[in-house]
Amino acid sequence: MKKIATLVLVSVLGGAITLGTYKTFIEKEETIAKTEQFSLPTFQPVNYTNTSLAAAEGIDFTNAAEKTLDAVVHVKNITISTVQPTLQDLFRGRVQQRPQLGTGSGVIISPDGYIVTNYHVIKGSQDLSVTLNDNKTFKADIVGVDEKTDIALLKIESDDQLPYTTFGDSDHAKIGEWVLAVGNPFNLTSTVTAGIISAKSRDLSGRSNQSFIQTDAAVNPGNSGGALVNTNGELIGINTAITSQTGSYIGYSFAVPSNIARKVIEDIMEFGNVQNGILGVVGGSLNSAYAEKLGIGETEGFYIDEVEEDTGAEIAGLKSGDIIKKIDDIEITKLSDLKGYLDTKRPNDNINVYFLRNGVQKLATVKLLKNNTYTIPSIGIIKNAKPKDLKKYDVKNGVKITRLSGRYAKYFALEGIEEGNIITAINNIKVNSVEDVQEVIKNRDMYQPLSIQLVDSNGQTKRYGLE
Repeated sequence: MKKIATLVLVSVLGGAITLGTYKTFIEKEETIAKTEQFSLPTFQPVNYTNTSLAAAEGIDFTNAAEKTLDAVVHVKNITISTVQPTLQDLFRGRVQQRPQLGTGSGVIISPDGYIVTNYHVIKGSQDLSVTLNDNKTFKADIVGVDEKTDIALLKIESDDQLPYTTFGDSDHAKIGEWVLAVGNPFNLTSTVTAGIISAKSRDLSGRSNQSFIQTDAAVNPGNSGGALVNTNGELIGINTAITSQTGSYIGYSFAVPSNIARKVIEDIMEFGNVQNGILGVVGGSLNSAYAEKLGIGETEGFYIDEVEEDTGAEIAGLKSGDIIKKIDDIEITKLSDLKGYLDTKRPNDNINVYFLRNGVQKLATVKLLKNNTYTIPSIGIIKNAKPKDLKKYDVKNGVKITRLSGRYAKYFALEGIEEGNIITAINNIKVNSVEDVQEVIKNRDMYQPLSIQLVDSNGQTKRYGLE
């Protein structure tokens, strides 16, 4: 009996030693090997509880969800795509096309059927339909779009008053505030995810021409155009993008702020296009390196390099070297803060600009003006010419080159073309304004090369084929 007990004890002890060795050395090595296979780490909570943080803090999402679910719709977009031609197609000179289905989400913003979504959701649409949360489907018409902000306005006709969501004030949404992302990606009725606002004025382009709300609420493909709402159920953003190496949600999603979306929609409904008011300054965001280069102590704000002529900034007395720190009640720490706030304004709006000049804070009231400049990629920036500009070159019509910055800039410089010269015609069509130039370029055949006629500093008329 003692031999048996001893044998059992030895066996248990041996097993424990073997298991301990495996846990200490072998399993640890295997875990490390698996972790190294991933370029992005996956973080897991150290403890688990069935009670969510929101519930623990007494935050109730049900009211916001009830207000929003029925106002979020499924958007189905059928486009026509060109199929890669076969050898037989090439011989017969035919091009095969086939319909392609795209889907997304949208938000009803009025009881009579106006719906806001992303431009990329309905881009190239040949047939557009919207399915409500009660599974009713309607044909949708595009009222207008703004590609720059990725916003589109749709309209459906219904005999009934439709559920809708109301706009909140995205300027006063706070980092750390709880939000819900509501979408209808698979036409399976609306779905809700929760998170917080992680950051504001995010720019994904690297060119400071965007100003997104960043949230950690889960948003996946198909949720584009859906609603980002606060705990009161107010619309504070239109879910637009995620950043991911896999194409699926990994913790970051981005929404167009509601104040920008609302302004775009109101402009489309009232004017048929978006009205942009410009401040009239050129510059960039301050940081440590930039501040050291400039020899200043400020590391946050918008530094003015140049004030453009005939703009509200020039009229109000802003100068090169001024640092914009605040506009109205919005703190300006970087360019995307400035850009995001100006995107909510129109021509003739007045704004209060708080800025530093030689370390002293000053205030200027600036009237935003309509943008009268336009960038031609191959040339640079043009603007409407004044009568004195036309008189200087002895021409009756044209637009003025204000900055040579396109890919032909060096060639033009060698040709004696300078800033201030007048472009009188594009593609043999006379132009009198920036709007004329935009129309000519917009309406030209995609394969038609661009040609310009201009008058140089010597009064000579020259013609160039550019592309």
